[in-house]
Amino acid sequence: MKPAGFTRYYTFVDYTTQAYCALVGLLILFFHNQTVPAWRWLLVTHAAGLLLIHALIKSQGNVPGSRVLDFLRHFYPLFLFAWFFSETGWLNRMFFPTYLDPRVIRLEQTLFGGQPAVQFMQKLPYLGVSELFYFFYFSYYIMIGGVGLALYVRDRRQFFHYVSVVSFLFYICYLVYISLPIIGPPIFFRTFHGYELPADVSELASTHVYPASVKAGLFFRLMAWIYRVFEAPGAALPSSHVAVAVCTLYFSFRYLRPIRYIHLVAVVLLCLSTVYCRYHYALDVLAGLLTATLVVPLANRLYFESEPSPQQEWSRKAALQSKPTLE
Repeated sequence: MKPAGFTRYYTFVDYTTQAYCALVGLLILFFHNQTVPAWRWLLVTHAAGLLLIHALIKSQGNVPGSRVLDFLRHFYPLFLFAWFFSETGWLNRMFFPTYLDPRVIRLEQTLFGGQPAVQFMQKLPYLGVSELFYFFYFSYYIMIGGVGLALYVRDRRQFFHYVSVVSFLFYICYLVYISLPIIGPPIFFRTFHGYELPADVSELASTHVYPASVKAGLFFRLMAWIYRVFEAPGAALPSSHVAVAVCTLYFSFRYLRPIRYIHLVAVVLLCLSTVYCRYHYALDVLAGLLTATLVVPLANRLYFESEPSPQQEWSRKAALQSKPTLE
């Protein structure tokens, strides 16, 4: 007989990933409109995702000690982030028929007396400055992968904690992106899905071009390629770059203390880079900081309330290792 309860052992990240798949699937089912022509195909992918994640969890319970299953069990949420992010660009006009950038732009004009996401680069159009900021904007990917890899090598339980909280934070951001279609400052410089800013709003930008010196940079071109391949229009507020970078910083202060202050400087520069590089409004950055401040403690609390204690985990593993086999 198989030990009851162990072949279908779910963790916090499994519950949250399954919940996100199911919730977005329900949103697609009940709220799809003409902006989501492939809604049936998307429903199929969400149903398949639910089944595959469940199958992975069940398989690991049935085949303890498998290195491939163990790797997938630890890392599978990270493989889903890019897909879920891209999907938000297909779903973000189910609730609002058009993009909400004019409202944010007018609010920025009122609060700051201008458009920081346009003027910052215009004030410092130097290759050295732009490459510095574009590098730290790119460092977002290094932070996510670097902290994750360090914790995976250091302690698997710390890694599971990290992946669980980061995943929860990403899913919250993605749900907001689906609900609030805001493109961000790139809308000043080109059209998206045929959408253009109203003339009176477009005129609030002091320029509609990038300095030639900035465009010559290596990291400018690297980020342009990444956004060309993985871009999801309407995923600006809150800035997930800011929210997730702050989350990785939290784990540096908690588990990787020797690098915490270097990481802090990198996160501050990343926050500035999101505005300088014209990917986010200043309000997106503030919203990203607020999101991390609220969601990371909540995810921590839910994680520690749902995860088994070390003693329970040891008992579970011992039961799996002693499971009889059929001959």
